[in-house]
Amino acid sequence: MPVTRKKSQELFSYSDYTRWPDDERWEIISGQAYSMSPSPSVKHQRIVSNFDFQFHCRPKDKCSHFIAPMDVVLDEFNVVQPDVFVVCDPDKITHENIQGAPDLIVEVVSPSTEIKDRREKKNLYEKFGVGEYIIVFPEREYLERYLLVNQTYGAPEIFNWDETLTLMTFPGFTIKLWEIFEREPDLQEGDAQK
Repeated sequence: MPVTRKKSQELFSYSDYTRWPDDERWEIISGQAYSMSPSPSVKHQRIVSNFDFQFHCRPKDKCSHFIAPMDVVLDEFNVVQPDVFVVCDPDKITHENIQGAPDLIVEVVSPSTEIKDRREKKNLYEKFGVGEYIIVFPEREYLERYLLVNQTYGAPEIFNWDETLTLMTFPGFTIKLWEIFEREPDLQEGDAQK
């Protein structure tokens, strides 16, 4: 299913966005409006929930984590609702939304959002300085992680469902990806990955 966009000759802004119906979910990237319908699959939502649980259980610090729907206003023409994200600057957290780039974003792709997540959102998050960007592929059970180095994302690191992921946003905090994907690892004696 292709990504649905609002047709317009003009650029949409956050001011336009706040006047759209509450029962519609949209994101604005470079002034273009992208629909977030249809709703995500059960597997997608379970992965989001599992990341949320992992972040909830991490050692407490000044960082806060959120799940969609929550507006992240990067500027007047860029408003997104990442699946899961972490903000470590409390000044970015307002009563209505997040103002500025999160430190970590996790997007769980759907067939209708994969190109947008891998291209438009990756470029957007790089431009606005998101330090760690993770794209999860539920059906193929792996993820890609991009780290911002010198204001640029290099090639992604690839992690399979049976590996562990140590987050750069939280040094020393490791996630067992089989718990995210709800799989049972085949633990072998001496297996260093697990």
